[in-house]
Amino acid sequence: MTTPPPPPRDQVAVLILDRAAALLAEPGTAAGMTDIARAAGVGRATLYRYYPSRQALLDALADAAVDDLGDRLEAAGLAHLPVRDAIARVCHAFVTTGAKYIALRHTGHKPADPTATDRRIGTPLRALVRRGITDGTLRGDQEPDITLTFFAALLEAGLTLTPHLGPARAAATVTTQFLDGASPRRRS
Repeated sequence: MTTPPPPPRDQVAVLILDRAAALLAEPGTAAGMTDIARAAGVGRATLYRYYPSRQALLDALADAAVDDLGDRLEAAGLAHLPVRDAIARVCHAFVTTGAKYIALRHTGHKPADPTATDRRIGTPLRALVRRGITDGTLRGDQEPDITLTFFAALLEAGLTLTPHLGPARAAATVTTQFLDGASPRRRS
């Protein structure tokens, strides 16, 4: 019986970030680098080769969160979908990258490049909200930034629902809360 070869270096980095995100996303967790190494199944020396400090790990986690969500938003083709469908795709993209965002929220860490974050995430979301207001899908009696602020708050709430409901139900819940509100559905 032979031991399988270790995963390539970039896969180890991804594994470490994914496990760090999952661990740091747990409520009340004050995980240190030793805990993160253990969760990732690597030694401390390996962890420190990839991320020489907790700050470096959190910076990489923030970059990965922005890249992951930005890639998902680009792949979703938001500009080519009806607004309701695009909102649903945004919700799904957000909750499936959720552990990284929850971990960052719990640690208070922010992405190092807010301009890149805005370009990859903020710009497409603002465009979607403006389009929804223009076509009547979203209410037009308030500023687009206010609508986006409420949408962002619901997305954040969706992250806390994901462990209990799973990504699909959490995304659907956020979508309907944003688009239809909390009032009961009217029967046709």
